[in-house]
Amino acid sequence: MRRVRLQRDLPVPMPDGVRLLADHYAPAGGERAPVILVRSPYGRRGLFGWFYGRGFARQGFHVVIQSCRGGFGSGGLLDPLGDEHEDGLATVAWLRKQPWYGGSFAMFGPSYLGYAQWAVAPYAGSELKAMALQITASQFRDAAYVGGAFALESALSWTTLTDGMSRRFGGASVLTAPRLTRRAVLSGRPVAELDLASAGRPLPFYRDLLTHHGDPAAPYWDKRDFSAKVGEVEAAVTMLGGWYDVFLPWQLKDYAALRAAGRRPYLTIGPWYHIDARHGRPTMTEASAWFRAHLLGDRSLLRPDPVRIYVTGAEEWRDHPDWPVPGMREQRWHLQHGFGLGVEGPLEAEPDRFRYHPSHPTPSIGGPVLLGDSRPRDQRRLEQRRDVLVYSSPALESDVEMVGPVRAELFVRSSTPSADVVVRVCDVHPDGRSMNVCEGVRRLGGGQNGVRRVDVDLWPMAHRFRRGHRIRVHVAAGAYPAIARNHGTGDLLGAGGTMAPADVEVFHSPDRPSAVVLPLCAPHA
Repeated sequence: MRRVRLQRDLPVPMPDGVRLLADHYAPAGGERAPVILVRSPYGRRGLFGWFYGRGFARQGFHVVIQSCRGGFGSGGLLDPLGDEHEDGLATVAWLRKQPWYGGSFAMFGPSYLGYAQWAVAPYAGSELKAMALQITASQFRDAAYVGGAFALESALSWTTLTDGMSRRFGGASVLTAPRLTRRAVLSGRPVAELDLASAGRPLPFYRDLLTHHGDPAAPYWDKRDFSAKVGEVEAAVTMLGGWYDVFLPWQLKDYAALRAAGRRPYLTIGPWYHIDARHGRPTMTEASAWFRAHLLGDRSLLRPDPVRIYVTGAEEWRDHPDWPVPGMREQRWHLQHGFGLGVEGPLEAEPDRFRYHPSHPTPSIGGPVLLGDSRPRDQRRLEQRRDVLVYSSPALESDVEMVGPVRAELFVRSSTPSADVVVRVCDVHPDGRSMNVCEGVRRLGGGQNGVRRVDVDLWPMAHRFRRGHRIRVHVAAGAYPAIARNHGTGDLLGAGGTMAPADVEVFHSPDRPSAVVLPLCAPHA
């Protein structure tokens, strides 16, 4: 390993005159070499700079870690998601003028840092050779409005975090933001005022999210959504994600866009959530192998198969040539009379019913959130509620492996103009523990009161349901505070005011066969 020289606080000029600060980690000797660029709103120093800045530089790369606009000494004001395209390209232009620039570069980083890569990658030119992205996506709109429902806890916690980081002792915000968010969402205040409860002042980005909703056609998203350009990226891409990460479904859409364009990205998905420290070491290992392969020509550390996934329940890693994995087939598990669940078609039966009270919303226990521990949790307390329908299979006679996308097709009627449909898949252990595997939501609007077929995309899974276990499905109309409560009236999201309880019916009959569609795979030897 090489010795490293560190030069702090290099000013990088932007076209509007603002200067962004960067730290430069250089292999001792200062020779021209490939560059790894990292752009972050979370600071340049501490463990992150030491682990990745010095770590990559010791392998012979120049590393530039830059603070995004408006934070940690960089000028201007942070406009989340809004300036990363222009600022990123200006930073690349500055890189090319440095005497140590070796003619090629790569980009690295998780979460927002990964989004900042997508903001630049389609426009960076042929000198961009490689990207290593973790727990991220090319657009964050759909994760903020998952299934059309506002991801309240994640959105509020992130805006509270970034606000706190701009204040004195901001480094503690990663610990305090989740607690402040939880206190705010339990305060009973309208959604539009929850930033006042969590941060003590209006948070512009939080209010922008409320104003512009999840409509991809809204002009607000024009310079904040790079998903349409993913297939144009020619750099070699490796992705790392987690089964319990808030961005996984959209990360996999980016993977699919690259595959459709004829690219061959690498993909690793582990049993991780967003802020899980356990994915730090594999992130470094896989990125190092990727950069050595595509910047230095050393492919010796690359694995043969591009896709590596961890199968929960089996607790095994598997390598595959692609995602979805070859040989996967969809299998419908029908909701049945008497709250059963099975592959047999449903018999004629009356719908199941429940009442959802937005003033006392159905809670979430676990599930993907941005700043929390999203590992599976026992759902039995939730299953005791009257506003959750629970459908269970018989005990399995043999192991069943499900690896791939998951969706639900439900036939639903609500008494209110607007309603949410929440679907969750659980693994029920012989001792009675009901552990969530994946879930999804779809917000219904339009004021329809008839029976509607509702398609719900859940998080994907790679899970073995063991012999003697049961597969269980929840149907509910809320998951608070993971998603904002639905008032039932169809009013604007941020408004307070009237709340209308929803009487919800879920149909399961031959002409309305509600089902969860699971990705069945052949048992692994």
